Amino acid sequence: MPPRTLASAAREPDPSRRNNLSLLTSLVHHHGVLSRAQLTRHTGLNRSTVGTLIGQLVALGLVYESAPAGEGQVGRPSPNVHPSPSVAALAVNPEIDAVTIGLVSLGGKVQKKIRFDTERIPSAREAVNIAAAVIAGMRSELDASYRITGIGMAVPGLVNRDDGVVRHAPHLGWRNEPVARMLSEAAGYPCQAANDASLGAEAELLFGAGAGQGNLIYLNGGASGIGGGIISDGQLLRGASGYAGELGHTFVRSGGKTCHCGATGCLETEVSQSRLLELAGLTRGDTADLEKALATSSSAEVNDEVARQLMFLDIALRNAVNIFNPEAIVLDGFLGTLYALAPESLDRVLLSQAMDGPAGQVKIYRAALGSDLMMIGAAELAFTPFLADPAGLGTTTRTAPAAG
Repeated sequence: MPPRTLASAAREPDPSRRNNLSLLTSLVHHHGVLSRAQLTRHTGLNRSTVGTLIGQLVALGLVYESAPAGEGQVGRPSPNVHPSPSVAALAVNPEIDAVTIGLVSLGGKVQKKIRFDTERIPSAREAVNIAAAVIAGMRSELDASYRITGIGMAVPGLVNRDDGVVRHAPHLGWRNEPVARMLSEAAGYPCQAANDASLGAEAELLFGAGAGQGNLIYLNGGASGIGGGIISDGQLLRGASGYAGELGHTFVRSGGKTCHCGATGCLETEVSQSRLLELAGLTRGDTADLEKALATSSSAEVNDEVARQLMFLDIALRNAVNIFNPEAIVLDGFLGTLYALAPESLDRVLLSQAMDGPAGQVKIYRAALGSDLMMIGAAELAFTPFLADPAGLGTTTRTAPAAG
């Protein structure tokens, strides 16, 4: 009997097999490494079925096994199962001052990250062209060493995840831009797009500070303002059109400044990275440099501004805690920097101002994935269809990029 190819395996009309392969691949992807015994416990499948399925995934080149570590194990040792580093996704994150392109392998490992600084805010077409050019430069490496599941794009704005259209990205000045289709045509890989903060929330839930937490609030602060994502019972809260989580537009100040959204007193008009950079004497938004500058500053003006921004951040957080009753709040970007400068302040005020029940349950964490977070979150978009049908990766073909 000739060996099965990826394509022939994908055509087998066995939904239970496909579902079980999906479950096992997803577990290995999200945990990094699990033993066969652990996979048996997680799935509830019997040991022989798990062994057969793992054998199929190994044959497909999607996972590999290694001998268990440690001595003195009782009984037959259970091999460890690892995600294959040759299966990868491309990630793109446009911002007001740069477009970042990444290569992320199965297991959420960032293999490569290229930041392309821009002299001005890029248009949607410019961002797509930059990303496509960088991907084209990586083509020989991708073709030789990886199987690419697709491209995920994390955009700071309102994005319809179903069609990849950016309805409004105010800081970028984009409206009704079909960026997923544009990048797919330009780069030759299937592409999906979603809100950056929502993807960040999912990434921290799966791989970072939110791992094991079913209910969390994620807030990210960067050059493009403040965005958020809400995980409820393990699922991203999307809302009617996928726009839920815009916590940057939480009302925090009566008589505050007018926001670009048209309202007044929004969180991101009062809590601003650009103001902190200005006081720190920095021109670009590198979080590590900003944190060092603020932590070592003896300026009363800097200290007062940090305290002021923490006060407004607390107003937004206590409202979110009262409404969503999360187990965890994960702060990223310059919001994580603010928290690191005075963690006891935010913890104390939140406990005293939010309702007793929700306030007593929630803990604040700094995001764990650092500068890789948006790459990991965007890549997860491209991994999702693959994880639903792992054997089908062999039937996915890359189209020729559009001319020009």
